[in-house]
Amino acid sequence: MERRRSLADFDGWLLLAVLVLVGIGLLEIYSSTAHTKYAGLHVRQLYWVLLGLGFMWLAAFVDYHLIIEQTPLLYVVGVLLLTLVLFLGQTIFGSKRWLGYGALSIQPAEIFKLIFILTLARYFSERRVRTLSWVDLLQVGVLAGIPFVLILMEPDLGTALTFFPILAMGLWLAGIRWKMVVTLALAFLLILPMGWFVLKPYQRDRLMTFVHSSADPLGRGYQIAQSKIAVGSGGFLGKGFLKGSQNRLGFVPYRHTDFIFSVVAEEQGFLGVCVALLLFLFIIFRSIQHARSARDRYGVFLVMGVVALLAFHVFVNVGMVIGFMPVTGIPLPLMSSGGSNIMSVFLMLGLVNNVRLRRFIG
Repeated sequence: MERRRSLADFDGWLLLAVLVLVGIGLLEIYSSTAHTKYAGLHVRQLYWVLLGLGFMWLAAFVDYHLIIEQTPLLYVVGVLLLTLVLFLGQTIFGSKRWLGYGALSIQPAEIFKLIFILTLARYFSERRVRTLSWVDLLQVGVLAGIPFVLILMEPDLGTALTFFPILAMGLWLAGIRWKMVVTLALAFLLILPMGWFVLKPYQRDRLMTFVHSSADPLGRGYQIAQSKIAVGSGGFLGKGFLKGSQNRLGFVPYRHTDFIFSVVAEEQGFLGVCVALLLFLFIIFRSIQHARSARDRYGVFLVMGVVALLAFHVFVNVGMVIGFMPVTGIPLPLMSSGGSNIMSVFLMLGLVNNVRLRRFIG
């Protein structure tokens, strides 16, 4: 009886929005890879989606309190995997980010995002004070700093940056004082110039291209220039499926991964872009509703961590495609090609449903 009630209480509208976005993504992955060396990638992505749906279902029905109890172990395993990547990871385009081989490889940094959300949910939920102390801030900084440095060493600046919105959301919900915010902001501004010397040459080029996007349209600014052309040429209704010239002629690099949204804009137009963005907004606001109805602090911190991460991904990726943000390699959730990312997103949304299903359980 309890099982039947839980099944009936599963958020079908959230699942429907997810499936529509995944469907659009699969179509555009097919469009952007047909007749290229990546042909057939949409089939592999479909397998990942089906596997992700299974894990989403599992994540929804295993009590999230039991999962959070295992957070210390998950954190240690995650850090070990991130360390292992630096020594045994596959080197692709100059970065070591994957463990395994070919279709069987995983990206530990993607999975660690969820582990970090669970870690902060447990830490902040067990703090029974209204405001945070500097000791709390230091401890949380260490929890975030270890994986951040390891991921930065791969190097994967984009994924490393995703820890900031999760951390910011956790600190805000935990009651960080304005004095701390101002102090942290000033410290950040002071050490920001030092970050330039930590960046790899190609990362510096990306930032310089963002600042001077029209200075080298055939070189460093090529990606952004071609992406903006694709977005602008879509018009209101788009050129139609499989009819995007920037896409089909291969002018937009990485169009099945980081720049999948430019393919959507060119082929589906402004109308298709609005549909996709509205679906993302629906998922985000629906998740916020589930956080508000959560029965405990664990659920609130968990769901809002997912919200912060998804919103950051969408904002940065779409901003990157239209030239409002520098190129960082952050994928578009549910739509960009990539098994590890789609799996982690499905697991997160499964936990969002998990919190919803247990909102009335005392």
